[in-house]
Amino acid sequence: MVVVSNKAKSGIEAYLVPSPDVVKRVRDSGRTELADRLSLIGTDVKITIAYQDVPRGLGHAVACARQAVGNESFAVLLPDELMGDASLLSQMWKMHDAGGKHVVGLKQVPMSEVSAYGCVNTTGAPDKDGVVTVTGVVEKPAINEAPSDLILIGRYVLGADMFDMLDTLAPAKGGEILLTDALLMAATAGNLLGVVSDIDRHDTGTPMGWLQAVIEIALKRKDVGAELSTWLEGRFK
Repeated sequence: MVVVSNKAKSGIEAYLVPSPDVVKRVRDSGRTELADRLSLIGTDVKITIAYQDVPRGLGHAVACARQAVGNESFAVLLPDELMGDASLLSQMWKMHDAGGKHVVGLKQVPMSEVSAYGCVNTTGAPDKDGVVTVTGVVEKPAINEAPSDLILIGRYVLGADMFDMLDTLAPAKGGEILLTDALLMAATAGNLLGVVSDIDRHDTGTPMGWLQAVIEIALKRKDVGAELSTWLEGRFK
């Protein structure tokens, strides 16, 4: 796993490395199961931190991971987009492995929402598995200029050649390197597929989205869900 971060955000890096003192305190308090889970941090998955010292857009952030990723296909998961499970990403990986094309996760939304996201053109309707060929990509279009109601939802499976495409890009307005510009290059070359999914999704990039995610995820938890549901029902009686 490669985490693209900033050196000023030391808390993220600290969260991803082992903390024997914390594990010991938790174990000594009798919470053995939690201690066992905490002891796996930094050992069950190899984690590499790649630094993006200047915020220059998502494309630049992806490019910062090039050395760590090497000449391999990779997935990009935006941390502020939470999915209900891994089914979409699993399907995208299988599609990429089968045909070698770049694959993006898509979702149909009301047209009033498209200007907050990357939006795509496609050829025809999705097949029975939700798969479409993507022919164009636009970053946060005006509603009246949006090519469709299908948006990018923060899940990408990309080939290593995506790094080369990112290297050729000139900065967009604001000095950012946009991943959508590289995806447009792939689409123009006939090398981009999309999967339209109705997977549970939470966009935590806004205060309301974050609150909704916290509540909905908490309601599904076995340890607190029932109690929270009862409390919420009481609040609205």
